[in-house]
Amino acid sequence: QVQLVESGGGLVQAGGSLRLSCAASGRTFSSATMGWFRQAPGKEREFVAVISWNGGSTIYADSVKGRFTISRDNAKNTVYLQMNNLKPEDTAVFYCAASARYYGSARGGYDYWGQGTQVTVSS
Repeated sequence: QVQLVESGGGLVQAGGSLRLSCAASGRTFSSATMGWFRQAPGKEREFVAVISWNGGSTIYADSVKGRFTISRDNAKNTVYLQMNNLKPEDTAVFYCAASARYYGSARGGYDYWGQGTQVTVSS
């Protein structure tokens, strides 16, 4: 069992930055793929980024490439999402997710989800 708790969301102006954190409990964190997803009002939850168990591989959605960076610290059981040059269209609830076996962008591949943290970008 893995429990995930996101933090770091908030209100920021366009062009600003935020760093989201996702703290995980459970001994399997260091072997789990970790992903970030987001859900804007009235829209489906969409993939943002994923990082492999050892941090050696990452994938980003086209909409965030070059602006967002996913990283992890297995010693701290934490995954991060550094978000730079934020845009109003980035406004959403951001969720982290964990998978024991899957590495990719499909929501269905993830076994555990956090409760989410709100990110609001004003223009």
